[in-house]
Amino acid sequence: MKGNFEFRTRKSNRSLWVIECIDPNCSWRLRASKIVPESTKFVIRKYVGVHSCSLLNRNANHHQATYVVIGEQVAPQYVGVEKGPGPKGVQTFARTELGAQISYYKAWRGRKHAHTLIRGSPEQSFHVLPSYFHMLEKLNPGTVTRIEVNGESRFKYLFLAFGVAIRGFRYMRKVVGIDGTFLKGQYRGVLLVATAQDDNGQCYPLAWGIVDSENEDAWSWFLTQLKEIIGDTDELALISDRAPSIKKAISTVFEKAHHGACAWHVAQNIKNKFKCADIMGSYWSAVNAYRCEDFTGYMIEISNRYPRVAEYLENEVGFEKWSRCHYPGLRYNITTTNMVESLNSMLVNARDFPYVALLDIIQEKMSKWWNDRRIVATAITTPLTPSRESELRPRFAQSNGWHTSQLNPITYHVKGGELEGVVDIFNKTCTCKEFDIDKLPCVHAVAAAHHAQVSVYNLVSSYYTKEYYLLAYGETIYPVGSQSQWDVPNEVVTRIVLPREVKEKKRGRPKTSRFPSVGEFRKRKNRCGKCGAYGHYKKKCNSQTGSTEGNPPTNVPS
Repeated sequence: MKGNFEFRTRKSNRSLWVIECIDPNCSWRLRASKIVPESTKFVIRKYVGVHSCSLLNRNANHHQATYVVIGEQVAPQYVGVEKGPGPKGVQTFARTELGAQISYYKAWRGRKHAHTLIRGSPEQSFHVLPSYFHMLEKLNPGTVTRIEVNGESRFKYLFLAFGVAIRGFRYMRKVVGIDGTFLKGQYRGVLLVATAQDDNGQCYPLAWGIVDSENEDAWSWFLTQLKEIIGDTDELALISDRAPSIKKAISTVFEKAHHGACAWHVAQNIKNKFKCADIMGSYWSAVNAYRCEDFTGYMIEISNRYPRVAEYLENEVGFEKWSRCHYPGLRYNITTTNMVESLNSMLVNARDFPYVALLDIIQEKMSKWWNDRRIVATAITTPLTPSRESELRPRFAQSNGWHTSQLNPITYHVKGGELEGVVDIFNKTCTCKEFDIDKLPCVHAVAAAHHAQVSVYNLVSSYYTKEYYLLAYGETIYPVGSQSQWDVPNEVVTRIVLPREVKEKKRGRPKTSRFPSVGEFRKRKNRCGKCGAYGHYKKKCNSQTGSTEGNPPTNVPS
């Protein structure tokens, strides 16, 4: 193929295969037959490897360069990576490595075939799913998996939570962000995720799910499974966007937990509905205010300039949903669902994988995170995690020179800075409210601890300690290994899970990018009017010879 010589099949049956050059006068030929009649393997019996035909018979558009052959050759480049070369990259590979000129469409089909060889087909993924979940549960004790099918045994929902993460959640702040992102494979669907935030401010994935769409039934099913592993207590906070399906599902499934709205999504809604981006400074100050007095001041600023925005925040959204100081439960310093969005971004290249291949990527990344963070936790030499130490140290320096007076054995009055504070070192509270909400000593509490000759680390929540951080990542998440090594009971192997029914595919290129969220704007790439390249304007173009597209020719004789 690399020499651009085509061949044709002269004879082919179950025991013999004979091919020769497309030129009947050429001496090149190959003859292969079975090793023994009952074997499936062929052996080359005769091969004449020299072409005696004319060079005119060479063809870069090789007849044998099918998408299957291209896919088999390029497949190794997709092993161990999420993205790999795109169709244009496959075209380049075929030209440089195989000497074949192929169309974009054939390159696209070859790439798709390579994906199937490496990651399996979407249909096969549904068939293997029960066995895959069985092996995850077997190798990772305490792992919870669920597969929901309809009356026709067609896939409906799945749920996965690793036992390591379930047990580690005991050492996490009880704030869980939930969100979904659409999948781009043949059977589409939506990937749901629930994640906490660890003591060092990093994502701590708790549960994953795949459903048909973000509707109330799907969210209710997912949250019911989530409730079984994390419980339902007054200490639990669930943070999400304001989608009606999520709101209703949370209120139905969780009776004790508190639901909070993502402040970023609320901000996007404000900008979209009221066109008032200039008020965002006051809005975010209100979001992050610890004291209700400060919050009221910022809301007055908003109300004076945009009364409708203030009314929307108070009546339609509700102060208790997005405001830190009005939230009825404990959400610490977590005001957005950024931790969930980070996970969605992490999987952007894997969202068109078959379901089992996608779950494999999730397991692989979580295994790496647990190992890397365990190494970090072991190397910590301070009582707190690095991010909390970096917050506390400046407060210790700032409190130097502040005047502190003792009011009773546990209460201290601290003067310094713009705001005085009364600190209760026993109940771990301060009138500035920062200590109460974040559970990390504020500047007043640091000054009070120094005056009382109490270690400031004794006032820190256990969630921020090195001990809890190490316990959260103390175990290992194991992969399932090669399918040939699986040991699965027959009743699991024979369980039928059929692919879900999907709507008839629309004509044209399938959409792979999501619709922007409400109020979300994407930057457009600037295209130069001189050279046609993206990323700069015509005035800043350094090209010496600009494009003449669309301009009349200047060298045509009259």
